[in-house]
Order: sequence, then structure tokens, then C-alpha cells
Amino acid sequence: MTDPNQHTEPTQSLHPIQTAQADASQARAEERAQPEATALPDAQALELEFVPQETPAMPRRPHRSGRGRVLIISYYFPPIGLSNVLRIARLAKHLTEFGWDPTVLTVNDVGYFAQDFSLLEEVLERGVQVERTQTMDPVRLLGSKRMKKVPVERYRGFLRGVSHTFLQPDNKIGWKRYALQRAVELMEEHPFDVVLATAPPFTDFMIGRELQKRYGLPLVVDYQDTWLDNPRQFYATPIHRSYAAGLEEDILKNADACVVVNRRIKERLIARYPFLTHDSVHIIPGGYDAKEFQNARRHLASSPQPEKMRITYCGAFDSRHTPKYFFQALSTIFAQQPQTRGEIEVMFVGTLPAVFRKMATNIGVASALVATGYVEHRNVPGLLLSSHLLWLANYHTASVPGKVYEYMGSGRPILALTEKGVLTQTLASYRAATVVPPTDSQAIAEALLASYHQWKSGTLPEGNRQAAEDYDQRKLAERLARVLAYSVKI
Repeated sequence: MTDPNQHTEPTQSLHPIQTAQADASQARAEERAQPEATALPDAQALELEFVPQETPAMPRRPHRSGRGRVLIISYYFPPIGLSNVLRIARLAKHLTEFGWDPTVLTVNDVGYFAQDFSLLEEVLERGVQVERTQTMDPVRLLGSKRMKKVPVERYRGFLRGVSHTFLQPDNKIGWKRYALQRAVELMEEHPFDVVLATAPPFTDFMIGRELQKRYGLPLVVDYQDTWLDNPRQFYATPIHRSYAAGLEEDILKNADACVVVNRRIKERLIARYPFLTHDSVHIIPGGYDAKEFQNARRHLASSPQPEKMRITYCGAFDSRHTPKYFFQALSTIFAQQPQTRGEIEVMFVGTLPAVFRKMATNIGVASALVATGYVEHRNVPGLLLSSHLLWLANYHTASVPGKVYEYMGSGRPILALTEKGVLTQTLASYRAATVVPPTDSQAIAEALLASYHQWKSGTLPEGNRQAAEDYDQRKLAERLARVLAYSVKI
């Protein structure tokens, strides 16, 4: 079978689902000739212990014949604001252009550490149906609709460990019964062609698997991070880990396709589960919205440019992602070349917690810092384009922060504080990224000083536009549309 995720530019947009199915019919003839698996599981599989109260249903759009219907299981979805939320929201939005009508099954509007209602507006404007249910998990304790203060990381880690000891595969398992009930109702109203479950949380995979067993639907699982190797997954005993491994194996054995965000996850899955092949695991990374940057560039052309060298960081910090070494490097530069103190500005797009403000004060660089506070994501491209250097700190070598793709979309030079891994592989073709060990403050200072001199002389490098275009979210959605189409059995 031709790989639906091959990394080439298509000559035309994906047509309605029947066209894509016809293209794959010969390759799947043998599979279709086999008898179907049992359509219904044990009756207890979908038994609900109690009936949840539903939120008012959103107006349903008329179904357009000749188009595929995909049910997306995604606990995290706008207005919750996270990098993985951004990816699945944009994929859903652009799937409507390639023969698919997505319905997203998610939780009610709950309070969270970051919220962005503009992302939800974008999705709804494209005709994506969003269905919400109640949930019984720790997020429910945060209340609804208001942004919450991020707790101290050591407390978050402690609470995560306690909850994962008693709740498997993660502390979102309390959403499963609500999600299954609403999914069954949606299937009875108008059946879907395929289920796409995205994780973490890996409860989403379990929901998708139950629906597959009940309705015989194709199931596509989407890994936005690793499962067994995830540093945020806590296993109190070998029994806990063995249970998770058994769940993952069952889900992958029965999934019609597997999508991952980077090659490292793909390689780990194939090494762990020999029944997986390179053709059955497809890489669809995070991306950026090219139109947002086009609009921002037009606006920026008529706006005044910053007089100082602006170094920008997007996102949040915690105990594992600290700005300490960057602050120390900046202090070194200010000490060696005092004139730089009035010429360098460090902008944090988002909230900079008090603990890190205090850290900056103690190190002596607080006067150079600017924090924007909460920013709707549609305004981020303009802030990136008005910057001269973009920096990030990443300690997880098997992951690529979602911000990296938007950094690349801006074309601005990047300072990546990270070790060799999948992130450095991603940045290799960009040609305007400097990679420095994340805890080497002297090396960071040298890299910053080199960029400062380039700024002074007007020789800051530009990123490879062609490499960045590979992460245009619209193109990535087209690749996902192919995977969905090939997973549907005629």
C-alpha cells in the first residue's frame, strides 16, 4: 500500500472520501476479504455506572454527502490553552478542507492554567462540531471557565504521582464513562466513518478502543508524546507499568493506523512492538499556521520596530525548564560589556511566575525583562516577527516543543538550549539555529554575545523558508486526511 503519509507535496487536495478509498482499494483487497472481527464486545464494556448531566448541545450542521465523518477523542481542546491543544485544534480545522467533517468529543469548559478562546472561535468558524461532557477527574476541581494559577511544580508532581498510583492509565480515567455515553449517542444519531483518539491523556485511547470494539470502526491513534517512556507518567510499581504496557499493546495491535509527532516516538514503538511496521506508523508533527504569519507580516510592515535587540521566549517554565542558566549568561554579558544592558531586552510571551522574577532580581538581570502576560495565540506571530532572536529550553530529548514550529515559521534565528535529540534533528535543516547545552551558562553567554554582534551589524541569519514550510499546518492536515481515508474499510 502506498504510504498515505509520505513526505511529498500533493499535486491536488484530497477529494471526498470515496476517491481516496478507491485509490487504496486494490492494496486493501486481501484485508477486506477477511471476515470482520466481532462487532460488539461484552455488554459490560460500555456499562455506565451513572448518567452524567450534559451541557446544551451545539447546533448540528447538515451532513454533506460524499464526505467522511471523523470522531476526534481529545480531552484537551480549546479553550484550554496548551501546545498539544493547538496542534489537534488546527488539524481538526483544516481537515474540513480535505473531505472530512470532524466532530470533537471533549470535556466541558473547565478552569485551566492557560485558556485561549480565540482558538475555539477558529475551529467553530470552520464548521467543526464540538461536543462536551462532564468529567470526574482532578481538572474538575479547578472549576469552570476561569484561568487558574499554575501550582508549584513539586506539588504538581506529588499530586500527579498520587493520582497515577490509584488511577490508570492516568488521572483522566474519570472522563471515560461520560465520553463513552456521549459517543454512543452521537453514533446513534449519525454514524461516523473513523475514530481518531489523540493522547495524552491515554484515557483517550481507551475510549477509542471501546468504540472500535462496539461498532467495528477503524481506529487511528495519535501520539503527541510517549506513553511508557513519558517522564510525566508515574508508575508506583512494576505492576502499574505492566498494566500500562498491556493496554498499549492491545490498542496498537487493533489500531488501523498510528500517528506520532516525531521519529523518536516511532522508533521506540516499533522497537517495543514487533507487529508494528514503518508503513503503519505515520509521522505528523506539530506545525504553524502560515496565514497567521502572512497577516502578521502585513501588519508589522506599518508598525514601529523595537530599538533594542529583542530576545523572546514563548511558553512557561517549571522546575525542569528553568531560565536560571539563561539569566546567568545574560548577567555575564552585562558585566563584561556594560553597554549591552541598555540595548538588550528579553520578552516573555505569557506569564512569568514570581519565583522566576525573584531569580532574575537576585542574578541582576530583572531590568532587562518584559512579560506580556496572557496573550491570545493569534497575536503570537506578530510578537515573534518583531523579535530578533527566539530562545527555548528543552530537557526532554525525545520531544519537540510546539513553539519550535512557530519559531521556524517566523524565519527568525533560534537559540535552542538542549541536548542532542529529536529537537536538534528538527532544527538541522533550518540553518539559523544555535544549539547550546541547557545548563552551560558560559556557552549560552557566548552564543548570546555572537547574536548581539550580528544584530549590531545587521547580519542576523534568516531561517530556511523551505524547511519551515514543511510544518505548514494545512499541509500536515492533508497528510492526516490521507491516513484517515486509508484506514477506512470499504
